[in-house]
Amino acid sequence: MIRKIKNFLHGWQATLASSLYGRPGEKIFTIGVTGTDGKTTTASLIFHILRTAGLNPAMITTVVAQIGEEVFDTGLHITTPSTFWMQRYIKKAIKNNCDYLVLEVTSHALDQNRVHGIDFKIGVITNVSPEHLDYHGTYENYLKTKSKLLRQAKIAILNKNDESYEPLKAILKGKDVRTYSINNKNGFKFPNHTQFNISNFLAAVSVAKIIGIDKKVIEKAISTFKMPEGRQEVVYDKQFRVIIDFAHTPNAFGNVLPEVKKTTRGRLIHVFGAAGQRDKSKRPLMGEISSKHSDVIILTAEDPRSEKIEDINAQIKLGIKNFEGELFELSDRQEAISKAVRIAQKGDTIIITGKGHEKSMNLGRGEEPWSDHAAVKHALTRDI
Repeated sequence: MIRKIKNFLHGWQATLASSLYGRPGEKIFTIGVTGTDGKTTTASLIFHILRTAGLNPAMITTVVAQIGEEVFDTGLHITTPSTFWMQRYIKKAIKNNCDYLVLEVTSHALDQNRVHGIDFKIGVITNVSPEHLDYHGTYENYLKTKSKLLRQAKIAILNKNDESYEPLKAILKGKDVRTYSINNKNGFKFPNHTQFNISNFLAAVSVAKIIGIDKKVIEKAISTFKMPEGRQEVVYDKQFRVIIDFAHTPNAFGNVLPEVKKTTRGRLIHVFGAAGQRDKSKRPLMGEISSKHSDVIILTAEDPRSEKIEDINAQIKLGIKNFEGELFELSDRQEAISKAVRIAQKGDTIIITGKGHEKSMNLGRGEEPWSDHAAVKHALTRDI
């Protein structure tokens, strides 16, 4: 009941914000992107394709809001900004004569009615794997919440290879539903380095095709696209390689780690943890998947909040069975990253997951400044 009241108030606030800024969400062609993993990459590629086609899009994602040549930081642990900030960004986009808006949308934003007042022309979903169950309770509730974007949109785009496809198709019966699949690339050429992101790329291509962008323009955009900050981002590549990635779910681990392993000549060193006060059921699964692909695992802090880091990592270790590699536990994330750099040998790859672009970490005392990028730089300066 309390949550329903809060969501009603969020919806009322969204309506107020929309009215205050002149209902900008009704005046621009909006493409909404939701899903458990891959939202930022998909939204960023859609934006890049539109720009490559000579259009003037705006974009709001986890990492940044971009309107014209202006780039704005969208926050710390926030994917979809507050209603007032969002409406302000959209109004600014209209003032800058933007013809499209690409908006990354979370399940929380959908459940809390924070995108109320936005006229979605296209809604695309990347995938839906169990996540945020601490908030939604069940996978079914989570899926139903995600479907709100697709139900609101004029055209819904589904991932035919994802477990969410059949239940979403049933929910969206009678709606204009389009699909994409790794089994049908429609003659498009994708660079080798995009393979672990192929579904996200196909989702973006599906949007571009609906809009009517020429195939050659789409392929040019794909070939010139640079991944967003903290998404499979190579931050060091000399004696060994260091990658920072936002992956923080079993599904993301299952997509990213095997592909990184394929391109690693030496050992794969994985530094990660799990967020506190969040879905605990995923922790052993993350440990299990990492142990299948990593040679060295270093468990550490990752927004533990009020939980003990040792307790979180003990739950991760429940999934690490018959692991023949080395396992370390260093609660201090800087120490963990420095340890990875110290033990790295020629040909090894260090992948640091969970924080990506984020600029803060919650250690139980609220948000404190943190950057995996800065931590890697510090480690390399001291240990190389």
